Amino acid sequence: MKKGLLIHLKYYLLNNKLKAILVLVIVAAYAFCLPNKLFNDPTSTILESRDGDLLGALIADDGQWRFPILDAVPPKFAQCITHFEDAHFYKHPGFNPISMFKALNANIKAGKVVRGGSTITQQVIRLSRKNQSRSYFEKVIEIILATRLELRDSKEQILNTYVSNAPYGGNVVGLEAASWRYFNIAPHKLSWGQSALLAVLPNAPSLLYPGKNVEPLIEKRNRLLKKLLESKVIDEITYQLSIEENIPSKPEKLPQIGPHLLQNIVKTQKGKRVKSSIDTYLQELALQIVDRHHNLQAENGVNNMAVLILDVKSKKVLSYIGNTKTTKAHQKDVNIILAPRSTGSVLKPFLYMAMLDAGDLLPETLIADVPTTIGDYKPENFTLKYLGAVSAKEALAKSLNIPAVRMLKSFGVTRFYDILRKLDLSDINKGADHYGLSVILGGSESNLWDICNAYSNLAGTLNHFNENSSQYYTNEYQKSGFSSDSKTDLGAFNFDKEIFNAGSIYFGFEAMKELNRPGIDNSWRYFESAQEIAWKTGTSFGNRDAWSVGVTSNYVVGVWVGNADGEGRPGMTGVSAAAPVMFDLFDVLPKSEWFLTPLDDVIEAKICTNSGQLASDICPFTVKQVPAKGLDTDLCQYHKLVYLNKDQTHRVNASCERLGDMVKSSHFVLPPLMAWYYKRNNSDYKYLPPLKDGCEGEETPVMAFTEPLNTNTIIIPKGITGERNKIVFKIAHTNPEAQIYWYLDDTFLKSTQNFNEIAIGLTSGFHRVTALDENGRSIIKKFNVK
Repeated sequence: MKKGLLIHLKYYLLNNKLKAILVLVIVAAYAFCLPNKLFNDPTSTILESRDGDLLGALIADDGQWRFPILDAVPPKFAQCITHFEDAHFYKHPGFNPISMFKALNANIKAGKVVRGGSTITQQVIRLSRKNQSRSYFEKVIEIILATRLELRDSKEQILNTYVSNAPYGGNVVGLEAASWRYFNIAPHKLSWGQSALLAVLPNAPSLLYPGKNVEPLIEKRNRLLKKLLESKVIDEITYQLSIEENIPSKPEKLPQIGPHLLQNIVKTQKGKRVKSSIDTYLQELALQIVDRHHNLQAENGVNNMAVLILDVKSKKVLSYIGNTKTTKAHQKDVNIILAPRSTGSVLKPFLYMAMLDAGDLLPETLIADVPTTIGDYKPENFTLKYLGAVSAKEALAKSLNIPAVRMLKSFGVTRFYDILRKLDLSDINKGADHYGLSVILGGSESNLWDICNAYSNLAGTLNHFNENSSQYYTNEYQKSGFSSDSKTDLGAFNFDKEIFNAGSIYFGFEAMKELNRPGIDNSWRYFESAQEIAWKTGTSFGNRDAWSVGVTSNYVVGVWVGNADGEGRPGMTGVSAAAPVMFDLFDVLPKSEWFLTPLDDVIEAKICTNSGQLASDICPFTVKQVPAKGLDTDLCQYHKLVYLNKDQTHRVNASCERLGDMVKSSHFVLPPLMAWYYKRNNSDYKYLPPLKDGCEGEETPVMAFTEPLNTNTIIIPKGITGERNKIVFKIAHTNPEAQIYWYLDDTFLKSTQNFNEIAIGLTSGFHRVTALDENGRSIIKKFNVK
């Protein structure tokens, strides 16, 4: 008896243990039966503005317009979809037994499926299981998974999942895609009539087809609107207005006002919703401006244009237009903003600022602007004219090439290359020797993105110096961001600059502000409403690239104009083609105040009125503000203290004049070649009086060769007839009316006056050309002819 009881107890415990295990297995199966992610379908890449407007979208990899899941279902649509699909959605546990019983009864009576009893939750499950064949077994699975989903997600999450993955006809999936494709508006802007129409579509997505099924679709929509009226969700007026709304006749094209930025974003954020920093209103205005100027430029065979607008203070992109709305043949899909192009003159301000920062020059320092040959490199000004001598500030404002090359030669190509690398001009990466002196005139390539970011960082440095008690940030130089949510880490405060001192940047922008604006804009100074803009243009060799970049304390606007295939067009320059676009863009931006003077990095100094260098004791001077490093520059080298006779017509000294009869005088004296061209542009320039006959001492040079320059070897090409061409020799004389006598070796050739040049036929070998003036002063040029 006792033994039997023990056996019975043993079996009882074993049986209960098995039941407990079974229950645990069932509970575990139920707990883990629902996948963590119900939908793994690819989604469209969505680009939104900073205000949430749709700027563009790319279709998903499976060919469907399927937007990433919504943040929330719009209230109007939530009312419509629940009233139509599942009136008890917010009450049931995932399935509705009453609805299922009614559907089963109706289907049995009809002998076919005429009514569905699925809840929205069950439909989510069915969609996630890819609409498997309907059966009672499948329905049981749906119910189990639906109840599990209800335990995991909130009702709002479930509804959002459903409307984001439901079919809306054709290749349109989800409410947001449907809203844009059928009504070209965001879901939260849908009217009651539009919301009702889209609410009935997942139930019968094939109904919405252009030109077909209009009446059945209207009838379904109106029944839903009637139901909303009866439920007092909408009033009678709303109902009447809603049933009068038209049905879309065809799918709309999605907005595409930022296609090139979208293509750039899809490389790293494919299938995601990206909220950018783009200002929709500004982007649309910029597109209109680009279209207008593109139509004008197209008449000259110029087909492409790019625009970038940056916010200096937030380091965000406000407008991004990678190309014009041109044709595929003209490479409309190329993103010019990121394309390396010849820089023309847009790098010149960086050199100017670098030399100010290094204490190598002052804004008014004179730079030679004369015919120049350095090795095999012979730069020319755009005007093919020479000023003789020009201030560094004016040379930048007039974008003169020869002074820029001479400045770079003085500063050093390697030093300047290192500056460009620090400014993060990524395409200039082949080493200083690869580019040489031509880097300053377009001998290198960069892109609009890097150029605009460099100027933006310089403007930001100047702003922050003035805002932060004359301190810099340690991480000032960085790229602007596309995303509205990204944060900019400028690092800590530092009294040490990162690249340029604030004073150098300020005087650089001051010089850029003086450029003559194109057309009627050149009179901007006379209008109170006009704003000060530091700007620089660039034109590459062969008129292939036209640049214009403008800077204010708040914005950087960059424009590139040209042909994507590199074809140059006559007359296409930065001033004529790109600058007008840039100024039109600034006109639609809020006006910016000019940069504050960085007082702690600026100092007053006595500046020579003529040379622009630090004044010596014999210079007439003006007190001006200069960068603090300006005190490291040289004293004036062009003023000389000389002694003249009483009439001040000749120079004299103690060897030929009594001390009491000598007059001490300070003279501004340029080297002969500079003086000759300078005099032609500055009639008040006075040559140094000649040395009086009979006086001992060195005579000041009065002549200089202007052609050919700086060469010991002359290669003579052959002409069309096969004969060797003659070589032209030119000299500049301080006295334009001087008689010049020309000699080849020891043979007299001819004399000239006023136009002192001569064409000489040369044979191979070593030769010398001598030019002798009427006073016996001479210059000699020796060379080897090949």
